[in-house]
Amino acid sequence: MVPIWLENPNASEADVAACRAMIRQGSRTFFAASLLLPCAVRSPAYTLYAFCRFADDEVDGEGSEKDAVERLRQRLALAYDGRPLPTATDRAFADMVARYAIPREIPEALLEGLAWDTDGRRYEDLSGVFAYSARVAGTVGAMMTLLMGVRDPDTLARACDLGVAMQLTNICRDVGEDARMGRIYLPLSWMREEGLDPDAWLAAPVFDDRLARVVGRLLAAADALYARSEAGIARLPFGCRPGILAARIMYAEIGRVIEANGLDSVSQRAYVRGRRKLALLARSFATAPLVPKAPPAEPLAETRFLIDAVVPLGRVRPDPARAPWWDLARRVVWVLDLFERLGQRELGTADRVRAARLAGLKT
Repeated sequence: MVPIWLENPNASEADVAACRAMIRQGSRTFFAASLLLPCAVRSPAYTLYAFCRFADDEVDGEGSEKDAVERLRQRLALAYDGRPLPTATDRAFADMVARYAIPREIPEALLEGLAWDTDGRRYEDLSGVFAYSARVAGTVGAMMTLLMGVRDPDTLARACDLGVAMQLTNICRDVGEDARMGRIYLPLSWMREEGLDPDAWLAAPVFDDRLARVVGRLLAAADALYARSEAGIARLPFGCRPGILAARIMYAEIGRVIEANGLDSVSQRAYVRGRRKLALLARSFATAPLVPKAPPAEPLAETRFLIDAVVPLGRVRPDPARAPWWDLARRVVWVLDLFERLGQRELGTADRVRAARLAGLKT
């Protein structure tokens, strides 16, 4: 049986497998967290992230043309018309948006954010950074929530909080990398307050205490949104909570690594090691049932348009052929095995480095 969510699907089992392979290679943090998701959510989530990854690569790839976003918009239109281009990603995405009634305005907003990248747009204040993050990451949080069959406004608002928080973490982690591509995503007014001229800094990006304060301030904004997002996690279906909480905890941990590096993300790039990810995944699995609910809160002004685009339709019926959500034990075994292999790979690399150093000393 083809594991897709429509009676007459465009996509094949091979198409879905291709999306999964793309994410396994291109986004290891998401892939690891996804192993804690119910199978009925995991497969369409691979499709969603494959589409996002493909769109991002199209716009950011070397030699990409200025009309890359327009081509993506045409592909999006064909997918919503039920006439996707003959690629694995397009076919699977067309099935996904139809099965889960994803409003077209949400992926269109994602493409708008990518267009802002191609325009080299900069953001004067935190609200501008929020608006950009809402498009390139809040959209993903909203669509993931719809894949879980949840459409209520407050849960969607918290999902958008989580997406924006993750993007703020990305910005803090990639300050140097972005600068070397001629881009600044930090709030320009914050830089000026610290005595940094954005254009002069971009011409010669270096790390100092002034930049550290800007990065630390943006990490604090991310942490506030991570905290707000947990109320939405508590409203998700029980089987979905460990995977989403894992994504929230592991991304926030990148911020802790940035802090441990002295907030220097110009000369180095923060990443969470495999063994630490394993510990965080275990924590997510253990604490997911305990995430407290909280009273509804207003969404960010910059994400409200995403929430308003969603029309309540009731819960989307899961595919009865899929594994039940309570089959968590098998997923945990997969996660443990994955990170055991990652840990062995890291140890092997460290051993090779030590051996090379010893060989150099002997000669």
